[in-house]
Amino acid sequence: MPRTHSDLFLKIVDFDNLWHAYLAARKGKRYRWEVAQFAAHLDENLINLQNHLLWGSWRPGAASEFTIREPKRREIQAPPFSDRVVHHALVRVVEPLFERRFIHHSYACRTGKGTQRAVEAVQSMARIAKRNWGTPYVVKADIKSFFASIRHETLFRLVGRVVSCPRTLALWRVIASGYGHHDGVGLPVGALTSQLGANLMLDWLDHVMTDQHGLGQYVRYMDDFVILAPSKAAAWERLEQAARVIAGLGLALNPKTAIFPLRSGVDFCGYRIWPTHILPRKRNIRRARRAFRSLAARYARGEIGLDYVWPRVASFLAYSKHCNAGMTVDRILAETVFQRGDHADR
Repeated sequence: MPRTHSDLFLKIVDFDNLWHAYLAARKGKRYRWEVAQFAAHLDENLINLQNHLLWGSWRPGAASEFTIREPKRREIQAPPFSDRVVHHALVRVVEPLFERRFIHHSYACRTGKGTQRAVEAVQSMARIAKRNWGTPYVVKADIKSFFASIRHETLFRLVGRVVSCPRTLALWRVIASGYGHHDGVGLPVGALTSQLGANLMLDWLDHVMTDQHGLGQYVRYMDDFVILAPSKAAAWERLEQAARVIAGLGLALNPKTAIFPLRSGVDFCGYRIWPTHILPRKRNIRRARRAFRSLAARYARGEIGLDYVWPRVASFLAYSKHCNAGMTVDRILAETVFQRGDHADR
């Protein structure tokens, strides 16, 4: 039997842990009004959170909701700042217990990982697969409505294999059931605990694929994953195996799941990946062109200044520097002119 941890709750509500959770929650947001309001009475607010957690009376607040469309359409529930402090306090204590169990090639929402590392891993594996197999095949898959489909009972059955502290489990359940998810299905996408829960849900899939086929043939970023196989038949076998594991979790593959030869390139984490080179995703280039035209028009009308423009240009340049996109970037920048009156900036 794996060891479970039953003495976590007092570590979560410890004032020092709440203080560090506050620092983590405010990172990159310290000048926002909501954060400044919390910081204005910091000790009082942290003690208030601590008391409600100890009394078992803490409940999630009302989340603000919005939609993002990249890398895929998601409905986001952004919890209020004080809730995010609680989420960080919980995750600071429990995440290390799960982190040591996760596979190396799971790259979402983990320290030292991220999209660029995931892309590098896929390319490295692709090079080895091509050298060893000649004409390898790729499974490119993701989970249908992943966050919205996670069943709480399944999640907490997995959590319970590691965490047996009743008050910690109760707090985690309160968070999972908040923000409109009272029916036991779905996790709030904007909650830090949901990111950890999502990785935990698919950890079983990670271990099945890597334990049976080796570390060099599988990469996952949240619910998007890539499997490399020596042939089309082997790719189908591995996809069917993955589908069975996913179904056992009460989830389903996206119908857009595909099998194709590696020579077609792998569309993953915003890039198109081959053993020899990496290109930007075509729709990202189209979006950049549209965005730059819009920025130039708004700048010409005096609606925005260069202080608004340059960070967005820098973001695109940071994205493109990780792939072979020099000529494409040069063309986009050459056709973009920020002009107001007789003065122009390129």
